[in-house]
Amino acid sequence: MIALTRRQLLALGLTGAGAVAVGGAGLWWTNTGGAGFTTGADLAEPQALSSSGGRLDVALEAAPTRLRVGGRTANAWTFNGTLPGPTLRLRPGDTLGVTLRNGLRDATNLHVHGLHVSPQGNGDNPFVRIGPGETFGYRYAIPEGHPPGTYWYHPHHHGMAAEQVAAGLYGAIVIEDPGTVPVSRDRVLVVSDLALDATGNLAAVSPPERMMGREGALVLVNGQVVPQASAAPGERERWRLVNACPSRFLRLRLDGQQVRLLARDGRRLRVPEEITEVDLAPGNRADLIVEARTGNAVLRTLPVDRGGMDGMMGHMEDGRSGTTEPLDLMSFNVAGPPVQAMLPIPEGIGLRDLRYETLAARRTLTFAMGMAGMMGGGMGAFTINGREFDPDRLDETVRSGSVEEWTLVNSSPMDHPIHLHVWPMQVVQDASRNLSEPTWQDVVIVPAFGQVKVLIAFDGFSGRTVFHCHILDHEDLGMMGTIEAR
Repeated sequence: MIALTRRQLLALGLTGAGAVAVGGAGLWWTNTGGAGFTTGADLAEPQALSSSGGRLDVALEAAPTRLRVGGRTANAWTFNGTLPGPTLRLRPGDTLGVTLRNGLRDATNLHVHGLHVSPQGNGDNPFVRIGPGETFGYRYAIPEGHPPGTYWYHPHHHGMAAEQVAAGLYGAIVIEDPGTVPVSRDRVLVVSDLALDATGNLAAVSPPERMMGREGALVLVNGQVVPQASAAPGERERWRLVNACPSRFLRLRLDGQQVRLLARDGRRLRVPEEITEVDLAPGNRADLIVEARTGNAVLRTLPVDRGGMDGMMGHMEDGRSGTTEPLDLMSFNVAGPPVQAMLPIPEGIGLRDLRYETLAARRTLTFAMGMAGMMGGGMGAFTINGREFDPDRLDETVRSGSVEEWTLVNSSPMDHPIHLHVWPMQVVQDASRNLSEPTWQDVVIVPAFGQVKVLIAFDGFSGRTVFHCHILDHEDLGMMGTIEAR
């Protein structure tokens, strides 16, 4: 069993005087008689629903759910009663149909994050509103040439996205590789965080927490607290990691095993890159190749300073946001007789490089946080080019089929991970990385008081959609804009 950190226990009121049962069996931590959580259970993967004959039709219900988390009873919101929801596995050229029923008290909808599909009508349309008790039918036609890789789905109704994702509404999408990546095991690992009060209900969120971007004290892998996975020496695994946290940045490390980066945000590298750490902002994904050696290892997320408003947020350590100590996510135990060596991983297809294509336009988008509202006890303004989100206003118009250069400028003291629906971005200027090879992402971190340049090919679809900060509280508070391809 791996113990939770003191910071996690403090955040849940489970150390010192808070660990004493005060007033009856209704208190959450009295359910099993101790202040700890159950860790070390075998890793469980979400139910997989796979396409057949070119189609996958699924029914999803978003609803309150009573379930077990870390050996205790908790109340969350889930898709189909599980945390995470089912994994949807498709192939390029398939059609995905989703019938979504809203069993929540508030409006909701569905976003298929990272998929290159139409934003119109009943496609990946962020303007759809599904009221309580209502049902809506989505239909997504996956293009024949869609990049294989790891994607995910979650609610995206403006004003409710952070609350609904933080409560447990998310699941993975896998677009299968037409070829074969020789591995012993293909694991889906959805990392999320959860904030619960002493009764096991979803904890209330304060205005300062929304300002910074909420982070739950429990960090889960597939809805479990520090589960364990096992392998034999010489086995090779593919880990499909999804950062489904509404605000938490992850810096992942697995010591003692060989780890290579196979793909980021669904775009496969030509040759897997050997790494010691991988950074995932909220919404990012990474496919890792893990070569099992020997001994016991722990997948951890290391401290991340994503900025903050020093001196303004007294409830947070040093007035800053982000993880301040390593957190154990999953143990990986390697034992037994070695297995036979596996075939090499074939090279991937080279990625398109937009640096050699004609630009139709250049734009600059400035992401800003205002503090005037905080001074008066309210929320600060979150803006793009000085304007808060208005779903009835069209902010940017682009020509379908064109290539544009966008300069993303951050005038605030916090990092902002920027996500554009439908069309991925090629990062071409970022001081933190070597960009000699094409680097494609659909969530791009724009550092505090910094800027990043990206190229975007508006191919495949016309229609209206959004771009926004993927610290989902910031999106809900106004840091989102509209864009239409014509």
